Amino acid sequence: MYEIIQSLHSYLGYIVLIILILAVVNAISGLFSNRIFNLEKDFRISLFALIFTHMQVLIGLILYFVSANGLQAIRELGMGGLNSAARLLAVEHPFINIIAVVLITIGWSKHKKVMEAKKKFKTISIFYGLGLLLILSRIPWGQWF
Repeated sequence: MYEIIQSLHSYLGYIVLIILILAVVNAISGLFSNRIFNLEKDFRISLFALIFTHMQVLIGLILYFVSANGLQAIRELGMGGLNSAARLLAVEHPFINIIAVVLITIGWSKHKKVMEAKKKFKTISIFYGLGLLLILSRIPWGQWF
Protein backbone atom coordinates (compact mmCIF):
# COMPACT_ATOMS: atom_id res chain seq x y z
CA MET A 1 0.00 0.00 0.00
CA TYR A 2 2.84 2.36 0.90
CA GLU A 3 4.51 1.91 -2.50
CA ILE A 4 1.26 2.73 -4.31
CA ILE A 5 0.78 5.95 -2.34
CA GLN A 6 4.41 6.93 -2.85
CA SER A 7 4.23 6.28 -6.61
CA LEU A 8 0.96 8.20 -6.87
CA HIS A 9 2.48 11.14 -4.97
CA SER A 10 5.54 11.08 -7.21
CA TYR A 11 3.74 10.82 -10.56
CA LEU A 12 1.02 13.28 -9.60
CA GLY A 13 3.82 15.69 -8.73
CA TYR A 14 4.79 15.90 -12.40
CA ILE A 15 1.20 16.71 -13.36
CA VAL A 16 0.92 19.32 -10.59
CA LEU A 17 4.12 21.04 -11.71
CA ILE A 18 3.04 21.12 -15.35
CA ILE A 19 -0.42 22.50 -14.58
CA LEU A 20 0.90 24.99 -12.03
CA ILE A 21 3.57 26.26 -14.43
CA LEU A 22 0.90 26.51 -17.13
CA ALA A 23 -1.38 28.49 -14.78
CA VAL A 24 1.39 30.92 -13.81
CA VAL A 25 2.57 31.43 -17.40
CA ASN A 26 -1.03 31.87 -18.55
CA ALA A 27 -1.70 34.46 -15.83
CA ILE A 28 1.50 36.38 -16.56
CA SER A 29 0.76 36.40 -20.30
CA GLY A 30 -2.80 37.52 -19.62
CA LEU A 31 -1.53 40.29 -17.38
CA PHE A 32 0.89 41.69 -19.94
CA SER A 33 -1.32 41.19 -22.99
CA ASN A 34 -4.33 42.95 -21.40
CA ARG A 35 -6.71 40.26 -22.59
CA ILE A 36 -10.09 39.47 -21.09
CA PHE A 37 -10.24 36.79 -18.38
CA ASN A 38 -11.81 33.86 -20.22
CA LEU A 39 -13.94 31.44 -18.20
CA GLU A 40 -13.33 28.64 -20.68
CA LYS A 41 -9.54 28.84 -20.58
CA ASP A 42 -8.13 31.03 -17.82
CA PHE A 43 -10.62 30.05 -15.14
CA ARG A 44 -10.25 26.34 -15.82
CA ILE A 45 -6.46 26.35 -15.90
CA SER A 46 -6.38 28.09 -12.53
CA LEU A 47 -9.06 25.80 -11.14
CA PHE A 48 -7.27 22.63 -12.27
CA ALA A 49 -4.04 23.91 -10.73
CA LEU A 50 -5.90 24.46 -7.46
CA ILE A 51 -7.58 21.04 -7.53
CA PHE A 52 -4.42 19.11 -8.39
CA THR A 53 -2.31 20.88 -5.77
CA HIS A 54 -4.93 20.05 -3.14
CA MET A 55 -5.01 16.42 -4.24
CA GLN A 56 -1.22 16.30 -4.09
CA VAL A 57 -1.06 17.72 -0.57
CA LEU A 58 -3.71 15.27 0.67
CA ILE A 59 -1.82 12.31 -0.78
CA GLY A 60 1.38 13.77 0.67
CA LEU A 61 -0.18 14.03 4.14
CA ILE A 62 -1.26 10.40 3.96
CA LEU A 63 2.26 9.49 2.91
CA TYR A 64 3.70 11.58 5.75
CA PHE A 65 1.85 9.54 8.35
CA VAL A 66 2.51 6.07 6.86
CA SER A 67 6.09 6.59 5.66
CA ALA A 68 9.25 5.84 7.59
CA ASN A 69 10.59 9.16 6.25
CA GLY A 70 7.83 11.29 7.73
CA LEU A 71 6.47 11.47 11.24
CA GLN A 72 8.01 8.12 12.15
CA ALA A 73 11.52 9.48 11.48
CA ILE A 74 10.89 12.40 13.84
CA ARG A 75 9.57 10.06 16.53
CA GLU A 76 12.54 7.69 16.25
CA LEU A 77 15.39 10.17 15.80
CA GLY A 78 14.01 13.37 17.26
CA MET A 79 14.42 16.69 15.51
CA GLY A 80 18.09 16.92 16.46
CA GLY A 81 18.86 13.47 15.09
CA LEU A 82 17.72 14.13 11.55
CA ASN A 83 20.36 14.70 8.89
CA SER A 84 19.67 17.20 6.11
CA ALA A 85 18.07 14.66 3.74
CA ALA A 86 15.82 13.26 6.47
CA ARG A 87 14.92 16.78 7.65
CA LEU A 88 13.94 17.72 4.10
CA LEU A 89 11.49 14.81 3.87
CA ALA A 90 10.19 14.91 7.42
CA VAL A 91 9.92 18.65 8.06
CA GLU A 92 10.75 21.08 5.27
CA HIS A 93 9.01 19.40 2.31
CA PRO A 94 5.62 18.96 4.01
CA PHE A 95 5.66 22.31 5.84
CA ILE A 96 6.70 24.45 2.87
CA ASN A 97 4.33 22.66 0.48
CA ILE A 98 1.39 23.19 2.82
CA ILE A 99 2.27 26.89 2.89
CA ALA A 100 2.46 26.85 -0.93
CA VAL A 101 -1.00 25.29 -1.23
CA VAL A 102 -2.37 27.85 1.24
CA LEU A 103 -0.95 30.64 -0.95
CA ILE A 104 -2.49 29.08 -4.06
CA THR A 105 -5.84 28.79 -2.28
CA ILE A 106 -5.66 32.43 -1.17
CA GLY A 107 -4.90 33.44 -4.76
CA TRP A 108 -7.89 31.48 -6.00
CA SER A 109 -10.21 33.06 -3.41
CA LYS A 110 -8.94 36.58 -4.02
CA HIS A 111 -9.19 36.33 -7.81
CA LYS A 112 -12.87 35.35 -7.58
CA LYS A 113 -13.69 38.57 -5.71
CA VAL A 114 -12.10 40.81 -8.34
CA MET A 115 -14.02 41.81 -11.45
CA GLU A 116 -11.28 43.43 -13.53
CA ALA A 117 -9.35 40.98 -15.73
CA LYS A 118 -5.95 42.58 -15.15
CA LYS A 119 -6.35 42.30 -11.38
CA LYS A 120 -7.48 38.68 -11.70
CA PHE A 121 -4.37 37.81 -13.70
CA LYS A 122 -2.16 39.74 -11.29
CA THR A 123 -3.59 37.95 -8.25
CA ILE A 124 -3.16 34.54 -9.82
CA SER A 125 0.34 35.41 -11.03
CA ILE A 126 1.50 36.50 -7.59
CA PHE A 127 -0.06 33.83 -5.39
CA TYR A 128 0.29 30.87 -7.75
CA GLY A 129 3.81 32.03 -8.63
CA LEU A 130 4.85 32.20 -4.97
CA GLY A 131 3.31 28.78 -4.40
CA LEU A 132 5.19 27.38 -7.38
CA LEU A 133 8.49 28.83 -6.14
CA LEU A 134 7.98 27.32 -2.70
CA ILE A 135 7.11 23.93 -4.18
CA LEU A 136 10.15 23.98 -6.44
CA SER A 137 12.39 24.94 -3.53
CA ARG A 138 11.49 21.88 -1.46
CA ILE A 139 11.16 19.05 -3.97
CA PRO A 140 13.57 16.24 -3.04
CA TRP A 141 15.17 16.32 -6.49
CA GLY A 142 17.73 13.61 -5.74
CA GLN A 143 14.99 11.09 -4.90
CA TRP A 144 12.47 12.20 -7.45
CA PHE A 145 14.29 11.36 -10.67
